[in-house]
Amino acid sequence: MLTPILMAAALASDFHLPIQEVWHGKSELLMQQQGPLITEFELSGGLASPNYQMTMEYVDKLVSVNPDIFALEIIGYSDQKRAIKMLKVTASKDKHQLNDKKPTLLIQAGIHSGEIDGKDAGFMLLRDIAVGDKKALLDKVNILFIPILNVDGHERSSEFNRINQRGPVEMGFRTNAKNLNLNRDYTKLDTPEIRALVKVVNQYNPQLYLDIHVTDGADYQYDVTYGFMPTFASESPKISTVLANDFRPKIDSQLHAMGHLPGDFVFLMDPRDLKQGLAGWVATPRYSNAWGDLRNLPTILVENHSLKPYKQRVLGTYVFLEAVINTLAEQKDKLIAAVKFEQQNLPSQLVVERGYSKEPDHIDFAGISYEHFDSELTGHKEVRYTGKKQQFNKLPIYWQKDKKVVVDVPKAFYVPAQYPEVLQSLSLQGIEYQTASEAELSNLEQWAVNEFKFAALPFEGRMRVSASFDVRAASPDKSISWYKVPTSQPLGKLAVHLLHPQAQDSLFQWGFFNTIFQRTEYVENYALEPYAKVMLAQNSKVKAEFDAKLADPAFANSADARAAWLYKQTPYYDQAYLQYPILIER
Repeated sequence: MLTPILMAAALASDFHLPIQEVWHGKSELLMQQQGPLITEFELSGGLASPNYQMTMEYVDKLVSVNPDIFALEIIGYSDQKRAIKMLKVTASKDKHQLNDKKPTLLIQAGIHSGEIDGKDAGFMLLRDIAVGDKKALLDKVNILFIPILNVDGHERSSEFNRINQRGPVEMGFRTNAKNLNLNRDYTKLDTPEIRALVKVVNQYNPQLYLDIHVTDGADYQYDVTYGFMPTFASESPKISTVLANDFRPKIDSQLHAMGHLPGDFVFLMDPRDLKQGLAGWVATPRYSNAWGDLRNLPTILVENHSLKPYKQRVLGTYVFLEAVINTLAEQKDKLIAAVKFEQQNLPSQLVVERGYSKEPDHIDFAGISYEHFDSELTGHKEVRYTGKKQQFNKLPIYWQKDKKVVVDVPKAFYVPAQYPEVLQSLSLQGIEYQTASEAELSNLEQWAVNEFKFAALPFEGRMRVSASFDVRAASPDKSISWYKVPTSQPLGKLAVHLLHPQAQDSLFQWGFFNTIFQRTEYVENYALEPYAKVMLAQNSKVKAEFDAKLADPAFANSADARAAWLYKQTPYYDQAYLQYPILIER
C-alpha cells in the first residue's frame, strides 16, 4: 500500500502534464475495497502497480485459491534469468489442457513494462472470474495471460521513467536488460522474451491475441485507443474485416456504457498542431499487430492514452478485456472462418513498404483545445493544451495507403547450409522447410546488390541495410545442402517478409547477411595491369564496355575506379561479393 510520502508524490508528480478533467465512470464500481485477492492497484486507490516479486506472489495466490481453473506455466527466462510466467485459465477437466471447444484468448501485458495497465486490469478480471461475479466468462473462452513480458525492464523501475505518462507512481522501463525494444523484435527474434511469446503462439494457436500498451503523443479525449491492421493494408483482409465490423462496435459499446471513450490509435502529422491532420500509421511486421496479420493471427493493439490517470486507464482495460471475451465468444465462428480462408489463400503479391498518402481522408475527432506560445527555452512556438474538450470535425487523416514497394510472391526460397541462424529463426516462427533435392536447384534466381546503404547508427542492436538489386540466373553450389522454404503454407506470407530482401523487416535488412558486403580478396595493380591488357585484347565485348565507361570523366579520371572495374571483369573476382545468398524460385 502507498505510504503517505508516496501518495503525496503521486499527486504532485504530474505538475508538468496538461490539465485533465476529473474522471468518474461506472467502471469504478469494479474496484474492491477488501478481500483476500484485492490487488495492489486497488489498495493504492488506483495509483500504484506491484513490482515483479509482488506480482509473482499474486500469481501464485490466484493459482492456490482456485487450482481447478488456474495453471501456471514458465514460458521462458529473461537475460537476467527472471522467469516469464503465464497463467492458463480454463474450465476443462484437465487444467493443463485448454478446452478445444472454446476459443482461446492470449492477453499480453508489459511488453513495454512502463506501460503496465494490462497487468493490473488482468489481475482484477481473473480475480473476479475466480471468486467474483464473472465466472461465466470462463464458459466462453480459454485465457492465456502473460502479466509481464518484459520482466527485466519491469524491475528497472522508477518514478522518473516516462515523463509523458500519468501513473502509476513507479513504472518500469521501455526496453529489456540489453536495451532492446521487444516490440521491434517479431521478425528478427533476438530477445528471449519474444522467442518465448512466439513459442506460446505456435503451441496454443490462440484465436485472438491482445497486446496492451500505453501511447505517447497528443492530448485528446479518448482514453482507450486501439487498432488492428486496417483492411486496406492488411494481408489478411478477411480477418481485419471481421475485427472492424463484428468486434469493434461491440467493444466500443461496452466501453461507452462503463464511462470510457474508445478511439482509433493515431498520431499527429505535426506534434505541435493537431489541425495539420492525423497520421494513420500502418505497422510493419517488427510489431506485434503486423506480425500477427501476416501469420493469420487476429491481433489487436491496445494503446491507452498516457495522459489519462492510471486508475482510469486500468479500469478501461478491464472493460475492454471483458468486452473482447464476450465478443470473441459470440463471433468465434466468423473469426475462425476468416482465419481458415486466409491460411488457404496466399496472395500473388505483397506490399513490403508503404508511405503516407498525399490526399487525406477525413474524420471527426474528439480533441482537447490548445494554444501556441513562444518558448524561451526552445526558441520555437510550442503547444499548450488547455484541458477543455473541443470537437474537430472533418479533420484530415493521412493513412499509409501509398504502396511504395510491391513484390511478387515466389513459389519458394532456398537457404544454403551456412546460414543455420536463418533456419533457426524460421523454425522458431513455425515456418516449414525441407532439404532441397538436386533437381529442385534449377531455374532459380539470385539477387545481386548493386547499390546499398547502411544506417548511420545501430538500431535495436543491429546495423540495418537497404539496397537495390539486379536479378540473374543462379548457379547454386550443389555440393552443399540447401533448404527449400515453400510459400504455399499457412505462414507463407510471413516467410516472404522474412526472406525477400526488399521487405522492410526482412532478415536481410535487419543485417543477417551483412558479411556479403565484406571483400576479402584483392588485386595488386602490378598484377592487374598485364592481365587486363591481355583480357581487353582477347575480349572485344569487355573492351567495348571499358571504352564506353571512359566516356564518363569521373570514371576516366579515377585510377581506383578503373582498376576496380577491370578487376571485376576477371575470373579472379569474388563471385559471392554482394550476392544475396538466398535463392528464389518463381
